[in-house]
Amino acid sequence: MLNPSRTWPGVISATIIAVLIGTALFSLVTQAPTLDVWSLWQDPYLQHVTLFSIKQAFLSTLLSVGLAIPVAHALSRRTFLGKTLLLRLFSMTLVLPVLVGVFGILAIYGKSGFLADWLPAIGLSWDVSIYGLSGILLAHVFFNLPFSAQLLVQALDQIPSDQQRIAYQLGMHGWHRFRLLEWPFMRQQLPHAIGLVFMLCFTSFATVMALGGGPSATTIELAIYQAIRFDFDLQTGAILALWQLLLCGLFHVVAQRFTRPISQQGKDSHIALSLKLDSPVAKVWDSVWIGAALLLVLPPLASVVLSGLNPKAIGVLSQPELWHATFNSLQIAAGTALCAFILGSAIVLTSRFWRLSGKVRRADSIEMTASLVLVVPSVVLGTGFFLMLREHIDVFSSPYWLVLTVNTLMALPYIVKVLSQPAFQLAQQYQSLCNSLGIKGLNRLRLIEWRALRAPIGRALAISFVLSTGDLGAIALVGSQDFQTLPLYLFHLVGSYQMEAGAAAALVLFGLSLGSYALIEAFIARKRHA
Repeated sequence: MLNPSRTWPGVISATIIAVLIGTALFSLVTQAPTLDVWSLWQDPYLQHVTLFSIKQAFLSTLLSVGLAIPVAHALSRRTFLGKTLLLRLFSMTLVLPVLVGVFGILAIYGKSGFLADWLPAIGLSWDVSIYGLSGILLAHVFFNLPFSAQLLVQALDQIPSDQQRIAYQLGMHGWHRFRLLEWPFMRQQLPHAIGLVFMLCFTSFATVMALGGGPSATTIELAIYQAIRFDFDLQTGAILALWQLLLCGLFHVVAQRFTRPISQQGKDSHIALSLKLDSPVAKVWDSVWIGAALLLVLPPLASVVLSGLNPKAIGVLSQPELWHATFNSLQIAAGTALCAFILGSAIVLTSRFWRLSGKVRRADSIEMTASLVLVVPSVVLGTGFFLMLREHIDVFSSPYWLVLTVNTLMALPYIVKVLSQPAFQLAQQYQSLCNSLGIKGLNRLRLIEWRALRAPIGRALAISFVLSTGDLGAIALVGSQDFQTLPLYLFHLVGSYQMEAGAAAALVLFGLSLGSYALIEAFIARKRHA
């Protein structure tokens, strides 16, 4: 049997998480003691920001997931050079720094972007405003469509080979193959994708702040930021934060109601579409959707690199403010990755022990504790911690620990998600062997756990590091000229219309994010084969 003392680290971690989130929420409640939901809804401004938040999240989800269905269907049926690399790129759009993607979108679709410069050469004009609802939707589709498509491709890859063989023998193709064979598997993943994308878009902050068109395109998160940062209206900020928390909780309950666990069939061989059942029309159809996805993702990323190599890049790279901001980002990201890994791995070990002991509900409950932050956005957490600390310290002069705490909580769900299943499967495989050989404690960690879980541990650390590196939520509330991260430095450059300098800073942030992710994975791979 496993040692019951292994449950204590996870219980302590879950308690710390619950206390931190509870303290932040308590600070909000004390600032808004007369919270009345009905009276809130009578406020025209709150009605406007709430409806706009729901509207843009709904449209973003509809476009992102709706368009991801034919893209995923095309990718699952076709094999081409670079497909694996493309799917890997799709999976990374979720952790790509938001301002990097936004800057790439502006470089392509903005009034001074690529299309505005080159379309007049062929007699066309580009008079589309990238700011406001259209820009927000475009950015959200850029970030979420590739990730949704990658999730749906994974679902289609779960189709058992015997079902594919039967469909082939029956000559099933086209609409009938999609409706009877592929759609049931894709439909299992859709609630997960829709719920995740809607929550990400509803709580989107950096995208709306960069591309919002003023008061007419303001979300609740942006209204919280404006109330605290510009107006220093703490009570309004607290009320808005609690209102957003209430809505997020409601949406999360609804999403859970329609979400069912996805049955894993195990890795199965994929049967290619027979030439007799394929057709030129199907090939063209799939090629159009794959090409459209490439045109959505690749040009903005390429423009970040090309735009960053401009005459002002050397001047920007010589600015000490850039490197101070970079150092702050790295410092916070390293602390975030370490703290999130310690808390998350403790929860995973406790959850694993309870699952092996048959206490599945306890395991699910402690993992849900790490996911509480999914319904408590970073701006809400940052607001609560700010209200709690402002009476004791000058938060603006020393925001490091506040930003680190918020980023750690935001990274926890990813740590637990990445490590939970591999750790449980490893225990199932080697538990009896370890017990029979008396391998336990540090010896088990060194000989079994660390060797087998090195890759998912590295992936979890890389994801949390990159998420923290590109985050703008908490630092936007408490950052200052004396302490700013690279995303905040980039936002200030773009906000003051220093586009060439901003392009150079965006390239640094892009390279830092991808480079750190690649370095962690390369280090893990080297050690695995050492």
